[in-house]
Amino acid sequence: MTPTGIDHVVLRVRDLERAAAFYQQVLGCTVERRKDTLGMVQMRAGGALIDLISIDGKLGQAGGAGPGWEGRNMDHLCLAVENFDLVSVRAHLERHHVEVGAVGERDGASGFSTSIYLTDPDGNGLELRG
Repeated sequence: MTPTGIDHVVLRVRDLERAAAFYQQVLGCTVERRKDTLGMVQMRAGGALIDLISIDGKLGQAGGAGPGWEGRNMDHLCLAVENFDLVSVRAHLERHHVEVGAVGERDGASGFSTSIYLTDPDGNGLELRG
């Protein structure tokens, strides 16, 4: 067996519409499909999906307490960014009032690259890398 990339990541969120807007407007993901009966929006990020699950929805209720600093649902999700330019990425995040975290050279699936940490509106950790 040889993994070829991330298929999907599931994030439990407090406000489904706010989370979907963040992933769409700030990170450039697109809405793949909605499953309102389940309380889910699937966001396309290149070849992978990010499933946003409302903690009030059918699937989200099964997961216990909602996301927060006292108990996270995931450490972080790393998204590869095409034509990554640190100055442009930082400026884009700041225009969207997103607090920028640590920046550095880090190892990942494609080797060493510059990356930047941030969090989404529910405190889920994100890493953007070239």
